[in-house]
Amino acid sequence: MRLVDPGQAEALAAIIEKGSFEAAASTLSVSPSAISQRIRALEVAVGRPVLTRTRPLRPTGAGEAIVRFARQLELLSADLATELDSARDGPRRRITIVANGDSLHTWVLPALARVADTLQLEILREDEDYSLDLLRSGAASAAITSVAAPVQGCSSQPLGVMRYVPVCSVDFRDTWFADGATPERLSRAPVVLFDRKDDLQDQYLRSRIRSAFDPPRHFLPAAQAFADAIRFGMGWGLVSELELRSDPQGLVLLDPGGHVDVPLYWQQWRHGSTSLAAVSDAVLRSAALLLHPPARRS
Repeated sequence: MRLVDPGQAEALAAIIEKGSFEAAASTLSVSPSAISQRIRALEVAVGRPVLTRTRPLRPTGAGEAIVRFARQLELLSADLATELDSARDGPRRRITIVANGDSLHTWVLPALARVADTLQLEILREDEDYSLDLLRSGAASAAITSVAAPVQGCSSQPLGVMRYVPVCSVDFRDTWFADGATPERLSRAPVVLFDRKDDLQDQYLRSRIRSAFDPPRHFLPAAQAFADAIRFGMGWGLVSELELRSDPQGLVLLDPGGHVDVPLYWQQWRHGSTSLAAVSDAVLRSAALLLHPPARRS
């Protein structure tokens, strides 16, 4: 295999980011035919396809590695420009990370605010079980995830454990759980979920109910709306201890002592930059202060 040409890698990354050859050509100020030529030459160099010709266009496994290379090169080039003092008045470097909604809503955003004065931050919201897809594709350079095993080309560090507790409104508790959160009542009481990827409530139910269950479900895919729906008595749900501690108004514990723990990890490109290192340091410091300590390996 020949060495990957940076210009060809840049063309592939632009296609994936913008969604088409034409949009990538406009971004790079070249013709669409020039973009096509670069992709053909890239596929010859690596000896395999780098794109799936579908809608939307997606990178192959080889393409994902090349997009990561292009993004890493972009960050390293910005570092070099800063070191050479040629980017003093230039645009801020852009860092894209992936965070789950609960972490972003409670502890991640204050951490990132500490580095926002020197960087451009793009934060993508994705469930912690699915965030690695964006890291793997090269769309993001770091992710908060529930998966410990590092993506190829990335490092993985434990952040800590985010604890979720079952809560509801006072009226909802009095209506549905006057005699406590029994398995029979839990199997029938309406429940609030973030979206169809949200498995936290079902994890809790599986720990309490041995038989099949299918309670009425409401889906609220926004952190504030999710908590508000529980406050308004639409159902019960799991919220993080951090959120309950900061804004307990209208919420009561449904099952004192009941909880679901979600270990979180910080995965980032192994060959990063000073910008990515600054973001990583801010996130790790905040996690160490606010999350439960990671479980010790036996």
